[in-house]
Amino acid sequence: MHHRILCVEDNPDIGKLLAERLGDAGHRCDWVTDGEAALAALEGAADDPFDLVMLDLMLPGIDGLEVCRRLRARDARTPVLMVTAKAAIRDVVRGLEIGADDYVTKPFHLPILLARVQALLRRGQRVAPEEEQVVAAAPIVQGGLVIDIDQHRVTLDGRALQLTGKEFALLTLFARHPGHSFSRGELLDRVWGEEFDGFDHTVNTHINRLRNKIEADPARPRFIQTVWGVGYRFATGEDEA
Repeated sequence: MHHRILCVEDNPDIGKLLAERLGDAGHRCDWVTDGEAALAALEGAADDPFDLVMLDLMLPGIDGLEVCRRLRARDARTPVLMVTAKAAIRDVVRGLEIGADDYVTKPFHLPILLARVQALLRRGQRVAPEEEQVVAAAPIVQGGLVIDIDQHRVTLDGRALQLTGKEFALLTLFARHPGHSFSRGELLDRVWGEEFDGFDHTVNTHINRLRNKIEADPARPRFIQTVWGVGYRFATGEDEA
């Protein structure tokens, strides 16, 4: 399947290379060089939406973080791949916190970047491996939290929540296995895929974002609880936080 990709990159050599290689792979690549043009492209793509946004963080004018923030304010599902020269953990975490799904640091190996692109495109179609086995899955109900797998919809006390693809995949995995403790490594493998070579803090960042959306008090979570020395688990209504 061919996909439409928005590449936001101000370096002309990198931008041309990515546009050419993505085109060779059969994708439609729109390449823009600054944040303002990226927002205009996203705004104009309502009838033909992008399947993936590749986003440099260091852009002239409106930077990549602000582009990502504005995109997530109206679109929780389109995968965002950060491509950045900012390799410090704090910079990567900041991007993940505002809604990016994955990251590649510069300088990068082109085959690795293209593999990340393909992985995100696949997950955009199938959020979690387990969902492939489910046909007409019944909604998962826990307290006031309702997870509708087929509709890719989550409500809390009747209020619809805007979750990114990774957040939805994490929540679905947890809710299908209440009480089971997952290590960060297991969550990376099952949600991000075995080919993902990022660090465990990626999981922490997404868990924090998810808690901020589903927990009345994220500091004392009712649903997604920390299991010290292990990882995380989804607690039933009867469990103590």
